[in-house]
Amino acid sequence: MRNIDEHNITDAVIARLCDSQDTRHKEVMTSLIRHLHGFVRDVRLTEREWEQSIRFLTATGQKCDDKRQEFILLSDVLGVSMLTVAMNQSWPEGATEATVFGPFHVEDAPRCDSGADIAHGAPGKPLDVDIEVVDLQGQPVVGAEVDTWQADEDGLYDVQRPELGETRRARGVFLTDAEGKVRFSSVLPTSYPVPTDGPVGELLLATGRHPWRPSHIHFRIRAPGFATLITHLFQEGDSYLDSDVVFGVRSSLIANFGHHGEDNQARHTLRHRFVLAHAPAPRSSTSE
Repeated sequence: MRNIDEHNITDAVIARLCDSQDTRHKEVMTSLIRHLHGFVRDVRLTEREWEQSIRFLTATGQKCDDKRQEFILLSDVLGVSMLTVAMNQSWPEGATEATVFGPFHVEDAPRCDSGADIAHGAPGKPLDVDIEVVDLQGQPVVGAEVDTWQADEDGLYDVQRPELGETRRARGVFLTDAEGKVRFSSVLPTSYPVPTDGPVGELLLATGRHPWRPSHIHFRIRAPGFATLITHLFQEGDSYLDSDVVFGVRSSLIANFGHHGEDNQARHTLRHRFVLAHAPAPRSSTSE
């Protein structure tokens, strides 16, 4: 097609997809092009604004490395991550709700025995965690992999501390026992701001938003035959529960991080039961 203008360019771009053999990819790209072009028309995007957008996306990519994913953070603060979770992780009533994955998970967390202390020197008040993993009938899920990670008292994950190098702390991977249980010790999490030293931080500042997340602990729980659960437990009473910068709070995930003992010897305790849903049947291929 020649003589492209603002009225016919969208159809011209979509027409170039006619030879795509992957029907799902074609469907997604067609919708993306229509909505993206619609956005440009709606705001009458200027060439200067387009250049600024390209610089922003370039800077977002440049901020990513093996320890930090700025694009996940961007998706989180725009609510896209939570929207995707809400659409795709809708389990039967009674199953534990999912929430966002976050940008600070790593695949090389240490494998630990139940009862281990995963703090490894992370600053914070002692926390004893006692969790149980069951199915929808309340039966224990034996041998489930429980991957947990969190920030310390300073609001920092281990990967945000250059002085630690490849040392991992306040994270670990466990297997549930014959009763579906795992126990470990760590530190009490605290509220923290998401990183603001990159383009996402600049975006938050430009839109007048705060960068804070309520205190929480991450969990990824996997077991054969069950849907993978990616979720948090949030600390009851945290002042940011209703304004989480990544929109991840669900009422069912708010837990009591109780404490016992004298002030200088006090330990906090978290007990929680996670309920897994069975894995859905696999989708048939749409690219045939």
